[in-house]
Amino acid sequence: MKLKDKVAIVTGAGSGMGKSIALLYAKEGAKVVASDINPETTQAVVKEIEEAGGQALAVVANVAKEEDIQNLVDTAVDEYGTVDILVNNAGIMDNFVPAANVTDELWERVMAINTTGVMRATRKVLPIFQEKKSGVIINNASIGGLYGSRAGAAYTASKHAAIGLTKNVAFQYAEYGIRCNAIAPGGVETNIGSTIDNPDPFGMKKAMSGAEFNPKNGNPEEIATIALFLGSDDSNFVNGVVITADGGWTAY
Repeated sequence: MKLKDKVAIVTGAGSGMGKSIALLYAKEGAKVVASDINPETTQAVVKEIEEAGGQALAVVANVAKEEDIQNLVDTAVDEYGTVDILVNNAGIMDNFVPAANVTDELWERVMAINTTGVMRATRKVLPIFQEKKSGVIINNASIGGLYGSRAGAAYTASKHAAIGLTKNVAFQYAEYGIRCNAIAPGGVETNIGSTIDNPDPFGMKKAMSGAEFNPKNGNPEEIATIALFLGSDDSNFVNGVVITADGGWTAY
């Protein structure tokens, strides 16, 4: 088992990539703290892990709220004694709204979940990692964080910021044995589309202009295997990188 006795927090674990990561981590021996804003789906993931013989704990959290982040990490430590891996997976789309049409409300909501939540969870675990001189942070970004038009202005900016934070943390805390990496998925079959409501026609047309070059969509399990690699000792010398997982879409 690649993660035997490790304690891993996974946000957005109620569905999609977060669920697949939580299930695979548990299968590989981790004690999983599964977090999501939806209590029913979070508990269902924990039940699935436990029925398969794994260990897991459900913590309902809105990553846009500082108090929820505090409670998430504190609960993990109270239950399992420490945290070894943080997977910042929770995220939302932005209706493909371009810069000319973006509202403060949309901008702030997307940034709060996709960027500020990542920062707060990272800030919370770093003292734990520093004290024991080890720890892994994995940020689920997007090819939208590497290229200019795979989404609207807010989502694109939020994922670019998350990648910048990834690199900053990786370099500044490497001397403590802490690694911080990111995954940049392309088209993956998840329910993040449920966070899209009344998409902006102009923005969506621009964002979809390269869609015909996408060879195929991936599945959440394929992203989970990358998260396993980054969370395990197999990637001990990998720090501050972004692994693009898009089936070759952005290689054209």
